[in-house]
Amino acid sequence: MLITGRFSCAAGQAWRCVEYVIIESSHEAASSAVPGAGCRIPEPHSTGGAVRREGATAVDASLIDVRFRNPLGCSRQVPWLEAAQDVPFEDSPAVRPFPVRHGRRVAPGWWWSSTTGRLVAYGSGVMRTELMLLDRDPAVAALACRPVELVWREDGKTVGHTPQLMARLQDGSGLLLDCAGRSGPSARLAERARVVAAAAKAAGWSYRLAGPPDPVLVANVRWLAGYRNPRYAAGPWTPALLEAFGSPRPAVEAVRELGDPIAVWPAVFHALWNGVLRVRLDEPLHERVVVSVARQKAEAA
Repeated sequence: MLITGRFSCAAGQAWRCVEYVIIESSHEAASSAVPGAGCRIPEPHSTGGAVRREGATAVDASLIDVRFRNPLGCSRQVPWLEAAQDVPFEDSPAVRPFPVRHGRRVAPGWWWSSTTGRLVAYGSGVMRTELMLLDRDPAVAALACRPVELVWREDGKTVGHTPQLMARLQDGSGLLLDCAGRSGPSARLAERARVVAAAAKAAGWSYRLAGPPDPVLVANVRWLAGYRNPRYAAGPWTPALLEAFGSPRPAVEAVRELGDPIAVWPAVFHALWNGVLRVRLDEPLHERVVVSVARQKAEAA
């Protein structure tokens, strides 16, 4: 059904007339009113099923669509294999808002990414933790939470799944990630993860179903993340920092040699965050932890 018309709206003392178009599909209603044109979500381009349960459980990625919102907030649905090569999903807002659940310790919020220098919205504590870990990964170029929903037909029904995180990698490909939780993935999540993994592989992307990370690793990276801002960088005396840790040694010894510990420790933590310095993160950090220069960073310097 197609409806067109005009309405006037007031903004202070100025009146203006705005045209609108509403398009409703009998298969799936989707409407939006925007100045001058309609925002339409097309029906899935596939009429068959992307997942076949009879016998083999093959996944046909060419029959999978992707839903996302452009920077103007307009929802779109296009073939996944085409969009995965051309659409910068990392610039898209979340495909749906993050709910606020009463009684939860962590509500939706924002993570400042040192990778891009921008804020990234997250919806839960586990999403924030995975964002933090990805933000420190040198292979990651950009981050987004829930920017896409993959849609496919299965047993005559439309199925959709929204991976919790998306990362654009330095090689131009992408990573989709879901968090399994402490008790592991549910049967529903495991089945949908299989489909998403196949779709990602077909597009040259990767998919990860992440379990709970090591709590010691998380605690260490969370501490270092507090010094991820570039203002903590060593700056002009970076060569002295690299020389002090040229051979593995307890951190506190090198810090005392470099000067005032109050000024030096933040620079050390920042260098550990961005990988200039190296330390074992599967053991608790302390002042006598052994720190060394990362070989590739030292060669670059």
